Amino acid sequence: MCLKLEKVSKRYLSGWVLRDLSFKVERGEVFGLIGEAGSGRSTTLKIIAGKVKDFSGKIFFENSSVKDIEILTSESKSKNTFLRKLLGIRRNDFVPVGKRKLAELEQILEKAKDVVLLDNPFMCLDESERQKAIELLRTTVKRKSLASIFVTNNHEEIFGACDRIGILHRGEIIQEGTPREVYEKPEYAISASLLGKCNLITARRVTFSKETPEFQTLEGNHRLKTDRVERQRLGAITRNTTLAVRPEHICISFGASFPEDNLLKAKVIKIDFRGEITRVLLDANGLKLEAAVLRLVGLDVGDECIIAIPPNRITILRD
Repeated sequence: MCLKLEKVSKRYLSGWVLRDLSFKVERGEVFGLIGEAGSGRSTTLKIIAGKVKDFSGKIFFENSSVKDIEILTSESKSKNTFLRKLLGIRRNDFVPVGKRKLAELEQILEKAKDVVLLDNPFMCLDESERQKAIELLRTTVKRKSLASIFVTNNHEEIFGACDRIGILHRGEIIQEGTPREVYEKPEYAISASLLGKCNLITARRVTFSKETPEFQTLEGNHRLKTDRVERQRLGAITRNTTLAVRPEHICISFGASFPEDNLLKAKVIKIDFRGEITRVLLDANGLKLEAAVLRLVGLDVGDECIIAIPPNRITILRD
């Protein structure tokens, strides 16, 4: 273990920003801290860097522990110097490095001793430079066995840069995992939406079976089957539930589909060509869904089609 936060809380006049925030970052790992604007991502980095005072909790760094919170909040020059030395952070390092040139990012990474904190670091880079910067970050972190916390508003950077991510919501981490794990199996609506396009469907369970659960959508009145799931994830049969399905998991069918797929009649209401993919907005009797396909052939706006949704691609979200 390298860096660990344990029950870190911070309150401003408007209310709590962080509530018992806990997570750890290993050496050689880029940990993405993902959340909506105002979720406390930057505050978390500033707390670690010693730039935010008056908070509670503990920060551990390998075998050393910051037992006295005053080490982080004291205005004592010696204590603040100790913290920066401990975490490998200099006074001027906490600047969005996207405002620097790529060569300067390399200099910062090379000078880092143990921990690297990055807050929207590549926002001022073009696509080519961004890819180089991500590769530079990953290779340097692993080569020097650094621990890195990475904050960004660009979900595409998450998949390229991060080994693991934590979804920060209402001051705490609500889901952790690799970017792929969280993308494919989000536990909450916020987890699903932060990592890219996702269809969120409000439905109500209509069967008691946990082996083959079925839901009735509020919009469109469609029956949707899902895979087997733990009973606690099903929720009460009288309550609304949110189902999630990624656009690329919705198939536009011309008659061929798997027998177990959920089949819905739909009308194409918008086609959005994006180069490598095409996004297709569909209306299934009032239920709006978006599909992502590599190539759309034989359909135009206003045409009707059949869409297929595999049960194992539908995720039942927690409240």
